Amino acid sequence: MCKEKSLSNQSKTNNQTAKQKVGSLKEQQAKDFLIDSGLYFVDQNFNCKLGEVDLIFTNYDKTTFIFVEVRYRKNSAFGGAAQSVTYQKQQKVKKAAIFYLQKRKLDPNIRFDVIAFENNQLNWIQSAFS
Repeated sequence: MCKEKSLSNQSKTNNQTAKQKVGSLKEQQAKDFLIDSGLYFVDQNFNCKLGEVDLIFTNYDKTTFIFVEVRYRKNSAFGGAAQSVTYQKQQKVKKAAIFYLQKRKLDPNIRFDVIAFENNQLNWIQSAFS
């Protein structure tokens, strides 16, 4: 069985690399943006052996869970932030999301969004993959 971990049940350490600190900052910016956009925060950094979900939100009436992948690229020399969400990454996010819902005995509608930061511009791609 898959053991789960999330920000809500683990403490963050100060031993992050510079890259991890930037990633954490971008996740926080994405979280704040989505809250300001009317979504309700549920969980952050949920992971298990099957994959990881950066942010989990629900809509106002809790009928849809939104699983969000946050990506940041300093520049697009090796492809943009949104393009870095490969098919393999999508599959891992989907598997982790399904596990998350099954573990909690939830059966809502689901949506997979991407928040892509490119040149410090936030781009919210709703229903980025299914």
